[in-house]
Amino acid sequence: MSTSSRHELTRLTLTAAHEGLSEGHFTATELTQAYLGAIEAAGDLNAYVLTTPEKALDMAKASDARYAAGTAGPLEGIPLGIKDMFATEGVRTTACSNILKNFVPPYESTVTSRLWKDGAVLLGKLNQDEFAMGSSTESSAFGAAVNPWRRTGSAQPLVPGGSSGGSAAAVAAQICAGAAGTDTGGSIRQPAAFTGTVGIKPTYGRCSRWGVVAYASSLDQAGPIARSVNDAALLLRSMAGHDPKDSTSVDMAVPDYEAAVGASVKGKRIGIPREYRVDGMSPEIAALWDKGAAMLREAGAEIVDISLPHTKYALPAYYIVALAEASSNLARYDGVRYGERVPGRDIVEMYEKTRASGFGDEVRRRVMVGTYVLSAGYYDAYYLKAQKVRTLIKRDFETVFAEGIDAVLAPATPSPAFGIGEKSGADPVEMYLQDVFTVTLNMAGLPGIAVPAGLSSEGLPLGLQLIGRPFGEEGLFSLGQVIEEAAGRFEVTDRWWE
Repeated sequence: MSTSSRHELTRLTLTAAHEGLSEGHFTATELTQAYLGAIEAAGDLNAYVLTTPEKALDMAKASDARYAAGTAGPLEGIPLGIKDMFATEGVRTTACSNILKNFVPPYESTVTSRLWKDGAVLLGKLNQDEFAMGSSTESSAFGAAVNPWRRTGSAQPLVPGGSSGGSAAAVAAQICAGAAGTDTGGSIRQPAAFTGTVGIKPTYGRCSRWGVVAYASSLDQAGPIARSVNDAALLLRSMAGHDPKDSTSVDMAVPDYEAAVGASVKGKRIGIPREYRVDGMSPEIAALWDKGAAMLREAGAEIVDISLPHTKYALPAYYIVALAEASSNLARYDGVRYGERVPGRDIVEMYEKTRASGFGDEVRRRVMVGTYVLSAGYYDAYYLKAQKVRTLIKRDFETVFAEGIDAVLAPATPSPAFGIGEKSGADPVEMYLQDVFTVTLNMAGLPGIAVPAGLSSEGLPLGLQLIGRPFGEEGLFSLGQVIEEAAGRFEVTDRWWE
């Protein structure tokens, strides 16, 4: 297949690709071959940590047969990339950590099994921060993923955000039609904003966590990254649903999210939280926020100033809760049952050597902090207090929603994408501040969507975030579509990696 023919297919949005497949303009095998060729040409991005070409072509061939038989599913023949947090049966799953570098699960996560049931094709596993702990994908044991966007006139490699940075980079570079990610404190929305893509973190409990490597169990939630709002709606419809294997999964019918795209937003009341205007916010981000409010106002929505008074406590409270849960969840990686093992003179030394060798610096830092806040004498001072703050953050949102606010508009990130190595120095807090606008949703269990809304003065994508009521994803898709139509979709024009 020629490069121009490949580009014609891989440039199609997921929605357009599905229409083309349904109308017989090309086959699932041809589409999959085009993406496999694009992946091979994009090795410099390091977006994939494993590709599955034989499996992908087998799945595509089965999709072609179902199209011929008239039994095609809603994602039939659509090639997807999967974040390496999702267990994929018979396909290596590592959470981008050395401690799981040879782990091949004998089971499939619920979310990915739903995607395959609806006909999607697995291209491979996508890069991420180790155990999803990071905001830049620089902590991956496979090396940093690279943002396909670059500053105007600069060749400096930029981060794609994190922890789902490989997912966002792959979608932006058109080396998958869409991707599955996870969001613990902004890990879908922040990389989406950095790469000019759309990412939605659904309400906690909307997507099953079964078969997803755990970081912080009360915060983790799966969701899609896609090129358009409609693409994200199609993916979430397949990913969501009740799962009896996950006790936190909510037994609610999954709406037709695609039907909500394009619905009128006239009369919707959109809150602008004054506490999100933080010190040090980029003037471009502040201007974009005002521009987004104007877009929604022009579509008939009412813009309302609101207060979320406990927002200023969200980031420290989040890092206490998340790291405490991480220290507990990662205790299972001990070299005994599965994963890598480093021998020692006795079992204690084996534990110590295995975990010291298997975990990277950022994971070790977070496990140590999490263990500290759960230790005797500090539990009440830190962890218990953080949980109380979490309740107050949730109550803030409940109050504004009770007062008639339909959604909240806020920035997704405090800045555009930054250079690889710029914020991964001695002070980890500088990196943690990247999550300042996103962690509140995870603490409150609310849905949020990041939509590209403009470009910075250096030509980098900037995103806005819409926060919805619990299980109010439909409203987010209709509001997100307004911003997408007003701002336009953003595509990388300089394909420097090819």
